[in-house]
Amino acid sequence: MAKQSLEIFGTGIQVAGQNISNAGTPGYIREELVLNAADPFRQGALVLGTGVEISGIQQQIDLFLETRIHTANTDFSSIDERNSIYKQLESELRELSDGDLSTGLNEFLATINNVVNQPGSIPDREFVVNEAEKFAAEILSLRTRVDGLREVQSINVENLVKEANELIDQITNLNPKISKLEASGLLQSDAGALRTQRYTALNRLSELIPIRYRERTDGAIDVFTGSDYLILAGTSQKLTLQTGTDRGVVVHEVLLSRTNSNISRTGGELKGIIEGRDDILGGFVDQLDTYASNLIFEFNKIHASGEGTAGFEQLTSASRALDTSATLNSTQSGLPFQPTHGSFQIKVTNKTTGQTNTSTINIDLDGIGADTTLISLSSAIGGVANLSSSVSTDGYLSISAAADYTFQFSNDTSGALAAVGINTLFTGSDSTDIGINSVVKQNQQFLATGQGGGPSDGSNAVLLAAFAENPIDSLGNISLDSFYEKVVSSVSQASASEAALAEGAQAFRDSLMGQREQFSGVSIDEETINVLTFQRAFQSAARLVSTIDELFTILLNI
Repeated sequence: MAKQSLEIFGTGIQVAGQNISNAGTPGYIREELVLNAADPFRQGALVLGTGVEISGIQQQIDLFLETRIHTANTDFSSIDERNSIYKQLESELRELSDGDLSTGLNEFLATINNVVNQPGSIPDREFVVNEAEKFAAEILSLRTRVDGLREVQSINVENLVKEANELIDQITNLNPKISKLEASGLLQSDAGALRTQRYTALNRLSELIPIRYRERTDGAIDVFTGSDYLILAGTSQKLTLQTGTDRGVVVHEVLLSRTNSNISRTGGELKGIIEGRDDILGGFVDQLDTYASNLIFEFNKIHASGEGTAGFEQLTSASRALDTSATLNSTQSGLPFQPTHGSFQIKVTNKTTGQTNTSTINIDLDGIGADTTLISLSSAIGGVANLSSSVSTDGYLSISAAADYTFQFSNDTSGALAAVGINTLFTGSDSTDIGINSVVKQNQQFLATGQGGGPSDGSNAVLLAAFAENPIDSLGNISLDSFYEKVVSSVSQASASEAALAEGAQAFRDSLMGQREQFSGVSIDEETINVLTFQRAFQSAARLVSTIDELFTILLNI
């Protein structure tokens, strides 16, 4: 009995030493020597004890608490990723600085206001064109930066999938090692270090995707995500990438390799990254496209109805039709914008006599009879005296005046000129391709600041300067300025809300981790006391051995 006690108390010191040496090891779970009184025996009328025996060395872990921590990990990681992406988006918007779109638009419109008073000033007109080009470049730059953030998130998805698969492999490999070391559950001892590694892997995996696990009698575990398995009875399935394109950016969806279940939005970092990429950043891209497309079309509608200080001798549309025989307001036409039923006027001027003839071109888009196509529009323009018009094989409309004649436009109620790209300032369809019409860029005389009142006419410039304040039907009857303010405000409010959620989720997770540390963590003070306790017990057992040895010596000497 004394010899057995020496072995047991020595083991207790070893277990305490193991705990102390791992006090700073992340994720380490405290081990405890489980002791029970040994079975007694009968000697005559007496029942005598036989000392103590070791039942096993077991980890001190609350499995229900571990499950709660895994759920908290999943929730916090998802929210934290979204919060981080909101912060990145806010940084790219550069609000309240000189680099934001609101400032760019105001600076552009301010240059037009300067032209209102001096419409014939060449430097002022060139300044308008330069500011327009600068503003378009700012929109393109913002779109490029946001697309860059989305591309980074796709790379993060790739890295996350790689890490998750490595964790699945690690758990799969640890299962048989633990079963073998624990004799398939026959021993009462835990494979401490191996189990700690497995718990650590599970903890990290729960941050990436939602998981739950079930321990089998042999000590191995099965791991599930949702209704699908990741590890089951020695078999496993990995996370795989399904690659596609969204809003011009390469994106990945995440599927399971065997069941093909899409787990992209089930939870964890994976869900947060993909929602951030597609909903937060992708949603802003949609709103930026809406902003840019309305800027292009609404500004161009006003510009196309105005006149510059010189007339055109030849002009080619900035936009092309994919199907020149399709009606102008149909998606089949391929035009970036859809005109409506109306008309515009075209003025043909004899440069020698100064005589101007005005013709009305009807845009028939009422859905009754033969509606206007690019080919029929070209034919109608070509029917005007001293004008010719044609449509190229690649869908561009060209207009030419006869020798000694020029032409200009006015009173477009249909938006057809803006849709086709005739007499416009901006080109493109949205934030991916917004630019400046090369015709105006090369010659500021074609900047349409007037409405036929001569070189000093700035009446159209007045309308252009105020266009950002005009309510737009496609924006819910609010102005372009108000729309962008609403977008930025929405991003700011959503970011603040996400930050608050992240703070709350982190506090909850930290409280659970605190409970885990209290239950499973190592206390140096407590382990020191255990060492001293086992040391004293070891000394007592040794003293018992010594005493028995002395008694036997006395008996032998009698």
